[in-house]
Amino acid sequence: MTTDQFAALLPKATPILGLPVHMTNLRQAADVAEAMIRTGRRGYFCHVDARSVLAAHDEPGVHAAMSGATLVCPDGMPMVWLGRRRGHQVARTYGPDFMELLFERTGAWTDRPCRHFLFGSTPQILEDLVAALRRRAPGAQIAGTLSPRFGEWTEAEVAEHRRIINDSGADVVWVALGAPRQDLWMHENRPHLRAPLLAGVGAAFAFLAGTTPQAPPAIRRAGFEWLFRLMTEPRRLGGRYAATIPRFAALVLMEELRRRAA
Repeated sequence: MTTDQFAALLPKATPILGLPVHMTNLRQAADVAEAMIRTGRRGYFCHVDARSVLAAHDEPGVHAAMSGATLVCPDGMPMVWLGRRRGHQVARTYGPDFMELLFERTGAWTDRPCRHFLFGSTPQILEDLVAALRRRAPGAQIAGTLSPRFGEWTEAEVAEHRRIINDSGADVVWVALGAPRQDLWMHENRPHLRAPLLAGVGAAFAFLAGTTPQAPPAIRRAGFEWLFRLMTEPRRLGGRYAATIPRFAALVLMEELRRRAA
């Protein structure tokens, strides 16, 4: 696949608070991912919600990490609504759904295996996740898992993480460190990892493992997943949402008014 052919697969992006977010959908994102895996073209995917976009708006390092991704996928409904308002055809590229879809697609390959590596979360969640993924996509190969310790890592630990991942022969590295840490990690480690695709999917590990309940699909489509999650984890998420939602809405409103006036 030539550079031009690959570029033709990539969807358009629209800036949201200065961060280019690709106007994509699950199928298109999976098409790009499969092309990268099959051709060995290296890159990484960021899945962003309102909190991620605010982090990129506030911190230049986070903005550089996210804007350097092959795809910046709209994981939150506000990005979808904004994209549609601007005339784009876009659908939510929800991390857990994307992960399931790519496992199912690559598990059905008959010409070659696709090896997946799971990086992040806790040992118990990883154990449950592996079992769940093998039930959903029995043909998929899991090359390895690694639950790094919490806190900051030493240079020696980072080098060991890279060695373990590279030695696994993985084609895809799924990263669940939480945003924006996972985005910074992918940006920093991209040159050192041989796997074509790194994908940051945050809470997808816990959702797919069954450890954390997901909102029903109808609630997710309506854009009220945040409310469902707030009700299930009020202590952890209450302060986060109080700091994120009003500020994101105000900044986006100002951005839209500037766009209209331009």
